[in-house]
Amino acid sequence: MAQYFGLLLLGAGAYIILWREGMFRKNANLFLSAAAIAAAMLLRGLCMEHETLDYQNFLKGWVQFYRDNGGVSALGRSVGNYNVPYLYFLALISYSGVRDLYLIKLFSVLFDVLLAWGVLRLVRHTARSDNAGLMGFLITLLLPTVLLNGSYWGQCDSVYAAFALWSVALALERRPVGAVVCAALSFAFKLQAVFLLPVFLVFIFAGRVKWRHLLAFPLTYLLVAAPAVLAGRPFLDTLLLYVDQADTVGGGLNYNSSSIYAFLPYGAEVDTELLANLGIAAAFSFLILLYILCFVRRRRLDDTALLACAVLVSVAVPFLLPHMHDRYFFLADVLSLALALVCPPLFALPFLAGFASLLGYHAYLRMRYLLPMSYGAAALAAAVLLLCAYLVWLLCLRPPAHGKRR
Repeated sequence: MAQYFGLLLLGAGAYIILWREGMFRKNANLFLSAAAIAAAMLLRGLCMEHETLDYQNFLKGWVQFYRDNGGVSALGRSVGNYNVPYLYFLALISYSGVRDLYLIKLFSVLFDVLLAWGVLRLVRHTARSDNAGLMGFLITLLLPTVLLNGSYWGQCDSVYAAFALWSVALALERRPVGAVVCAALSFAFKLQAVFLLPVFLVFIFAGRVKWRHLLAFPLTYLLVAAPAVLAGRPFLDTLLLYVDQADTVGGGLNYNSSSIYAFLPYGAEVDTELLANLGIAAAFSFLILLYILCFVRRRRLDDTALLACAVLVSVAVPFLLPHMHDRYFFLADVLSLALALVCPPLFALPFLAGFASLLGYHAYLRMRYLLPMSYGAAALAAAVLLLCAYLVWLLCLRPPAHGKRR
């Protein structure tokens, strides 16, 4: 029953967030929110018993390691390949008598709610609409990839994604220190935050973040690492964990993701190293072109253009890079929803991104392909082209507001 009580509390928390954000000025919003939140938590409740191989082979054993070795006192020892913030959580739940499967999933559901809250803030600020923000909150909780990732798969992508969403929202709200701190926390939880971090240079072009504010990034990261170092974990090992992770990446160009490498015929004999280097070069070249465009047209970088840049980076960078996995477009799924709510003509974006992600989810969770992954790659290619066209229109072709230059 602990898992259902936890979901009830998180559902109540979601409702309180909406109340405090002033979403219930209309009675219809109150009842719509209650129904959507109840449905979101009920669906998660149906998923709580499921165990994946990731849980059985890794997470379960890591929690048991801390249980057998004194909990937080064992943080000085290396276990698993996650960064230390998530290991703090695993060490803490090792003291609990509640089944760790439930606590792991409830932790992710907590960040599902915080992720939805970030979408609300981002959409409401950019669209200047309470209703759009409310829809962002509710739809995020019901997005298939968000629902499956934590409560069914037992993964924690909502944690880094929530901090990443908040970093964009706070940057647009002109709260640069908070934005950089959230970006650092996102990176501290998962390396996949790098799929969004490049957009901070665009925020600098737009004056939303100053160079001096970036000092908050290493300071935050060091503070997060401090408990593990104080517990005896080597400082450099803790600081350079992601470097070690990069060295252990397998030789495959694609791991059930809808990246550009999904277009390669299955079993084709190719020069893996050459193609990987070309993908890395393509991702860097794309970012350079984006930076040139945004710098030259920096006076046109309003909230909508900045959000479009964030979405484009989160889709295009993992699309072009090698060695991508099935869950690496999680952030793109959510950000594309936010942009579609701000600009309804882009309604196809979340469907394209969600379709591409779900093909990878199906491949892992069902151990078979629903459709060729190249279909997902085609969907993401269409999303990248659509986003590029929209951003060029915003920065180069859109008439200035009120007939005046901004």
